[in-house]
Amino acid sequence: MSDAPSPRPARLTAAAATSGLEGLALVAYGVYMLVMGLLGRPESPSQAEMGGLTMIALGALPLVAARGLLLQRSWSRGPALITHLMALIPAWTLLRSTGALIPVGMVLAVVAVSGLVLLVNPATTQALGIRGPQR
Repeated sequence: MSDAPSPRPARLTAAAATSGLEGLALVAYGVYMLVMGLLGRPESPSQAEMGGLTMIALGALPLVAARGLLLQRSWSRGPALITHLMALIPAWTLLRSTGALIPVGMVLAVVAVSGLVLLVNPATTQALGIRGPQR
């Protein structure tokens, strides 16, 4: 019996991509907030800077989870699931807004739900070595 990991299914790669996409979006928004706090004229520069640093730190979680999924580490499924579930909150808020924010909410909802579906898929679970309930 070999200890070599099984080939990574396409669903697992797609799940890693959705987690990475969410992480990159959070980091990009954090960098934007940080730059605007430093160079722009916000009402509260310290609040904008701290918000930017917080968003960058929050973006690290799905990026680490995405890397773990690509390496087929079973621990990475939990942080990825949590990230996708948490993304549904701002997606719902954006969908209830008006104007140009509605399409942003749609995209975020599609990415979050797609990521959740991909992460609970039996092929993904098996590739990560996660066992279901014993029968």
